[in-house]
Amino acid sequence: MHDPEDAGFEDEAFDPDDVVWVRGVDYVAGWRDATDAGTELADALAAAGFDTTGLEWRARTNVDGSGAVSLVLSAAAAHDVAALVRAVARLGKVG
Repeated sequence: MHDPEDAGFEDEAFDPDDVVWVRGVDYVAGWRDATDAGTELADALAAAGFDTTGLEWRARTNVDGSGAVSLVLSAAAAHDVAALVRAVARLGKVG
């Protein structure tokens, strides 16, 4: 959630799933997993030589409590990541 006073708040569409809580769902575990995954991704991109100064990511949870990471890259960085993924695919390695 964002403070309505934050710059850019008006640009975000309202998503009811961002504010609905279901009793018994462990949202903290999902958010923690997403936070760890976002950090791991940013660290891996940096280790691969990507300039991560403009990288933006946000950890959140889905309605079912699973973690999700929203990622914003520049167009140039997205092209570079796509090239890296294609190179890894040619090697047949993931994980």
